[in-house]
Amino acid sequence: MAHHRAAQKALRQSRRQRLRNRRVKSTVATCVKQARQEIANKKSQPMGGGVKQAVSLLARAAAKGVMVKKTASRRISRLMHQAHRASSTS
Repeated sequence: MAHHRAAQKALRQSRRQRLRNRRVKSTVATCVKQARQEIANKKSQPMGGGVKQAVSLLARAAAKGVMVKKTASRRISRLMHQAHRASSTS
């Protein structure tokens, strides 16, 4: 346990940040999973709500520092590639 006030504050901050990051990452993962299911099930428009929302959440997570920007960009790219491929085959 931290003994100095500054160390105690840093511990509180890191706990808050860790919880926020976990919550955001979980939300992003759920949304991406739903978007991939929409693509796999060939919903009416794969580029519709699920994919759009997943891309938005990934970009927001990167902007807020929860996720590395290049990681988010790579995931967005792969998701969009899957969606475009699914929409062109249907």
